Amino acid sequence: MRYIIVPGWQGSAPGHWQSLWAERLSGAVRVQQDDWVTPSRKAWVASIARTILLQNEPVVVVAHSLGCIATAHLPPEAAARIQGALLVAPADPERRAILSDFAPVPYQRLPYRNVLVASSNDPFCPVRLAGAYARAWGSEFVRLQDAGHINIESGHGEWPLGLALLQSLTGPVALADAGPAASASFTSSSSSFFGSLEIA
Repeated sequence: MRYIIVPGWQGSAPGHWQSLWAERLSGAVRVQQDDWVTPSRKAWVASIARTILLQNEPVVVVAHSLGCIATAHLPPEAAARIQGALLVAPADPERRAILSDFAPVPYQRLPYRNVLVASSNDPFCPVRLAGAYARAWGSEFVRLQDAGHINIESGHGEWPLGLALLQSLTGPVALADAGPAASASFTSSSSSFFGSLEIA
């Protein structure tokens, strides 16, 4: 399994759950962009597509913020290679001029299973808009209470709940440099996090 980590605008800093997962997950591949500050839809989508098409194993996308929108813009040949996607705190590119190249957001059903995670108080995307994305994309919608933009600033570093949601897409995940016992321990500990979710 290859986990394609797709950061959003300005990238994901050290300590962000995406950066930690890129280090911890066996088979993780982090997408690199030439310009994280002034994003171009064409360039970003091409980089994500190229990363996906280079893989020789099943692909699961793990996207955050603008990375979710870029993933929704992927061409059919790249989208067809995706087995599943965890789409976290999608951005609203119409709210910031610097992100406007990613508008309009595609409202077509995605051709793979996906889980969209949104927060009730995300400052970058109203939860109702995230719900509209989920309905259009055919997502399993997970609404978190007061989780902000689900990033470092909102207290989401390791984010074990996110790993549990990823596991719901893929089955048990393998951690880099960890044996079967460590993976089994993670499977057991992560299962309890589903109790507080509001899933639509």
